[in-house]
Amino acid sequence: MANGHKNKVGDLGKNTVASEGKPMTTDQGVKINDDANSLKAGERGASLLEDFILREKITHFDHERIPERIVHARGSGAHGYFELYEDMRKYTRARIFTDTENRTPVFVRFSTVAGSKGSGDLARDIRGFAVKFYTQEGVFDLVGNNTPVFFIQDAMKFPDIIHSVKPEPDWEIPQAASAHDTFYDFISLATESLHNHMWAMSDRGIPRSYRMMEGFGIHTFRLVNEQGESHFVKFHWKPKLGVHSVTWDEAVKINGADPDFHRRDLWEAIEAGHFPEWELGLQIIPAEDEHKYEFDLLDATKFVPEELVPVKIIGKMTLDRNPDNFFAETEQVAFHPGHIVPGIDFTNDPLLQGRLFSYTDTQLSRLGGPNFREIPINRAVNEVHNNHRDAQMRMTINQGKAAYFPNTIGGGCPHLAKMAEGGFTSFEERIDGKKIRDRSASFSDHFSQPGLFFRSLAEWEQTHLINAYVFELGKCNRDAIKERMLWLLSQIDDRLATAVASKLGMQIPMDIERPINQNIGADADPHKHEPSAVKHYLEKSESLSQEPLRTTIIEGRKIAVLAADGFDMAALQKMKAYLEELKHANFQLIAPHGGTIRCTENMEHRVDASLMTTESVLFDALYIPGGIQSIQALKSEGKVFKFIHEMLKHCKVIAFDGEAEELFKLSAAKDFVHDEAILLNGSPEHFAGALAKHRNWQRESHTLHIAV
Repeated sequence: MANGHKNKVGDLGKNTVASEGKPMTTDQGVKINDDANSLKAGERGASLLEDFILREKITHFDHERIPERIVHARGSGAHGYFELYEDMRKYTRARIFTDTENRTPVFVRFSTVAGSKGSGDLARDIRGFAVKFYTQEGVFDLVGNNTPVFFIQDAMKFPDIIHSVKPEPDWEIPQAASAHDTFYDFISLATESLHNHMWAMSDRGIPRSYRMMEGFGIHTFRLVNEQGESHFVKFHWKPKLGVHSVTWDEAVKINGADPDFHRRDLWEAIEAGHFPEWELGLQIIPAEDEHKYEFDLLDATKFVPEELVPVKIIGKMTLDRNPDNFFAETEQVAFHPGHIVPGIDFTNDPLLQGRLFSYTDTQLSRLGGPNFREIPINRAVNEVHNNHRDAQMRMTINQGKAAYFPNTIGGGCPHLAKMAEGGFTSFEERIDGKKIRDRSASFSDHFSQPGLFFRSLAEWEQTHLINAYVFELGKCNRDAIKERMLWLLSQIDDRLATAVASKLGMQIPMDIERPINQNIGADADPHKHEPSAVKHYLEKSESLSQEPLRTTIIEGRKIAVLAADGFDMAALQKMKAYLEELKHANFQLIAPHGGTIRCTENMEHRVDASLMTTESVLFDALYIPGGIQSIQALKSEGKVFKFIHEMLKHCKVIAFDGEAEELFKLSAAKDFVHDEAILLNGSPEHFAGALAKHRNWQRESHTLHIAV
C-alpha cells in the first residue's frame, strides 16, 4: 500500500515527520481550513457536537496522559480495493467519487453486535459492515450494518438498547442472544425500535455468509460539490453473490459444528481466489426534497424505498487479501463515522450526531489513547501534519520546536489549506431554533415501515419471521411483556400478530395499559409523540425481500460429496469439471473414514472430512456419485441418511447419480419426486441452476415430518 501503509518493523524513518512547507491536516489526513474557530450555530451561537476537527484536537490533548484500554466485539476482516465506475463530481468534490482512474485501498470489518468476542458467528443479530477507505485526501470510514435502519432514533438511547440486549446483569445469561425479558421489555416500550427489530427477526438476522450480505450506511449523509451545493445521500453495498441466509435450525447446528463458520467462509473464499465483491450504490436526494416524503430523512429508523429513490450503482469493492495478523489488523482497526473527507458531510440525524462523539471515546479505551491512528491498519496513506503530541504509544517522531499554531519558529507550519487546495470546509447549513431536549414530530411514525417490510417479504420469509418471534417471545418469562409485544405486532400487521399469538397459545390484547411513549422528558405532555397513524404509501418494496436479490453466481459455494471406496470417478469428474472448473464451486469429499478412498479407476483420493467430523449444515448442496461398492458402504452409515434428511429439511439441492438412486429410494427424498432441487442422474447444468437459486423454499412446508 502507498506511503508505507505496511511499514517495516523498526523503520523509524517511516515515522519521522517534518512539517516545513506542509498544509495542516487532521489525524486522518484531511487538510484543515480553519484552526482557530470551532463550528457554531451562528457567529455567537453554541458550538456544535459534530465539529470533528475541534473534538479530535481537544480529545488528543485531553488524553496526552495514558488511559487504559479494553477489548472489542467479535469480528472478521479483509483487505481489498474500491474502483469507481462513474465520475460523480456533479454531486461531490470527494476524489474517491470523482476519479475513475484511481483504485482506493480498503479494509472491511464484519461483526456481530450483541455477543462477546468468544461468541459464535451464527447468532441471530444485526451484522456490522464497516469499510475504511484509504483515500489520497484522508481516511473515509463508512460505518454501517447489514440493515438500512437502526434500533433507535437518538444516540441518547444507545446505552439503553445495548444494556437491554446484553446478558442480564444478575446471572450473565444469555450470551449473544436477544430472546430474554430485558430486551423485550425495552423493545415493547421503545416502539421506534420495532422496525429494525423486524429486520433482525427476519432471515437477514442469520446470513449465510458475509459474502452474501448487503451493507448500508444507515444514516442520511450529505454530498457537497465544488460549488458548495448539497445533496442528501444514502449508501448501499450490493453483494455480487446475491443475498442469502440460513434457517434457524441450521444456525443452531452450525454454531455447534463450527462457531467460526462466517469467519472461516470469508477467509477460505479469499484464499481460494473467490474474491467477494459488492457494488456501491447511492440514493441521491436533492436538498429541496428534504421534506418531500412521508417519513423523515433524518430518522435512522426509516429507509428510503428504492421505488421512491432508485439506487444508482457507481462503483465496486473487491476483497482480495486476508490479514497477516488478526489482532494487529482486524482487532485494532478503528472505525469512526466522523472520519470523512472533503465533499462528504453530516446531517442533523441525532443518532449520527451522537456517534460522532462516541466512536472516538470508545477507541481511547480500546486502543490505549489518542495515538490509535498510528497503528498501521489505521494510518492514512497521505501525509499527516498537525500539532498533536505525546500520549501513550506515540510512534511519530516529530521534528522542530513549534507544536502550536500560529507560530513563527516553525515558519508558520503546518499551514492551513484553502478549500481549493483540498481543505475541509463544513457545509454552511442555516440553523435556527431554541435549545431543546426533544425530537421532531416527524419521527413519530413507528408502525408504517415495519408493516411495509413484512408485506414485502416472500411467503417463506414471512413464515421464518413469525417463527423467530415465537421462539424469542417464548423465551420470555413475563406475560405482560409478551402481551405488549403482541399488541404492538397487531399494529404492524394482523396476520403477523395472529400467527405469533396462536403459536404462543395467547390472545392478542384488545387494549393494554402501556407507557407507550418513552421519548419525552418527565414534565412533558405524556401523549406527545405517541406513535402516529399507520401510513400506506407503498404496498410492497421489492428490494426488502431476498427473493429477487438472488443471482446465478455460485462461486465459492460448498458442495459435499458423499462417497466410499469404489465410487464412480467418471460421474464425479463430469460434475466437478462443470461446477468446480467453470462455475468455481467448491467440492469436498466426505467419506465414512478419514485418510484416502479409492474410486472405480483404482486411484486414491484424499478425504476432506470423515462423516464423524462434519455436518450437512456446513454445506450448500449434496452430491452422491454412483458406484456399487461405494453405495453398499454408505447404506450402512446412519449419518449418510442424516445428511440427506437435513439437506431435505433445509431445502437444499441434492443430486443422486447412478447406483446412488438406491439411497434416494431408502431416504425421505423419495417423497419429493417432483422437487426441482432433487436430481436423479441430472446434468451438471441442472445442478448449477438449482444451486444458483440457493434453496427450494417451496419444499419447506412438506419436510416438517422428517426426523434428523
